[in-house]
Amino acid sequence: MRERKNSCCFITSPSMVTKQWMAWWRRRGSSRRRVAVRSRSSPVAMRARAVLTALCLMPVLLGAQQRDQDTRPGIAVLPFNNGGSYGQGKEDFDALERGIAGMMISELSQNPAARVVERQEVQRLVDEQNLGTQGRVDPRTASKVGKLVGARYVVLGTFIDFYGDFRVDVRLVNTETGEIVKTESERMQRDHMFDIIRNIASRLMKDANLPALQRQASDQRMERQIPTEALTYYSRGLLYQDRGQKDKAAEMFTHALSIFPQYAEAQDGLQRVKSS
Repeated sequence: MRERKNSCCFITSPSMVTKQWMAWWRRRGSSRRRVAVRSRSSPVAMRARAVLTALCLMPVLLGAQQRDQDTRPGIAVLPFNNGGSYGQGKEDFDALERGIAGMMISELSQNPAARVVERQEVQRLVDEQNLGTQGRVDPRTASKVGKLVGARYVVLGTFIDFYGDFRVDVRLVNTETGEIVKTESERMQRDHMFDIIRNIASRLMKDANLPALQRQASDQRMERQIPTEALTYYSRGLLYQDRGQKDKAAEMFTHALSIFPQYAEAQDGLQRVKSS
């Protein structure tokens, strides 16, 4: 009797099945990789990557272009350094590192002859360069930061609060040479913190060869008196803002405004955290 063969089935050993399955899987994976490579190297994909790269670089390029168009001397103020203070909590002193710098920027910005770099831009660079953990910044490092933001001058500062006896020391650094152009110092009771900041800012304007403010602008500037308590709340608002704690930052800015309703910097900070 003739043996009958099945045309639709055949018998193989288990090992043969395994080998055939593995060979098929390798061919399938190789084919998928070739497709992926072709898709990545396709003209459409390459153009998409180029567009994405251009969009990422656009803010940097626009910022550099705007700085190039602005011929005024740029001034950048780095966060101040706590030189060893006593009488308050650590968080209050950490906040003042930002608050004093923020108010110094605001005072220097009153002079239209200078282009003062925004605090957020400087703080972002400080965080990226990890300068906050290194303690006091030397003039050479400050010069590098200043060049990155297109500033001709950089303000470095230190404060010491010894149970209410408050002192601020600053150095004005030329970013082109890395040299210290001038040093300034002011010492008063803590209750007069804003007076200290304002007086030093006035002298820094002269040190940077900026023209004097017009009489009306100068008088308005001298009439403003920000209470130290409001300035402290404002400083804590900046600290929480930089930490990404928007609710706490808004609370601190609101406290500052309740003490001094005309506090424009606190109002600006409050609007910034609410809109971000």
